[in-house]
Amino acid sequence: MILKNSANAPEPVGLYPHARQVGELLFLSGIGPRQKGSKEIPGVTLDEQGNISSYDIEAQCHSVFNNVRTVLEECGSQWENLVDVTVFLTNMKDDFKTFNRVYADYFKDNMPSRTTIEINALPTPIAIELKCVAVVNK
Repeated sequence: MILKNSANAPEPVGLYPHARQVGELLFLSGIGPRQKGSKEIPGVTLDEQGNISSYDIEAQCHSVFNNVRTVLEECGSQWENLVDVTVFLTNMKDDFKTFNRVYADYFKDNMPSRTTIEINALPTPIAIELKCVAVVNK
């Protein structure tokens, strides 16, 4: 098993690698929309207490997908090699339609299996996180 990290993706918020390779499979840890080297989250406005006062799920989706692509490529895989995606949304009722539309734009040529789950919260003030499995390039 090989632990892998990306030099250009946002730093993990805990003690875990961006990905772990086992044989030809690459398992990505949960990846959110944060920006590398910053606590800034695209599309999120926080109040003085650090609570979300407003957010743009579309902006977060684009950022998450870009972060996933970065990790995949720096760990020896690519977008087209994704085989499974687990999506965590904090507001399924309001965000699923937009998420699904943006997702369809990114996955026109590759359709990995997918599970979408609503959860109460994520470790940082984000509305979406992806957990992915991909095949490593040979």
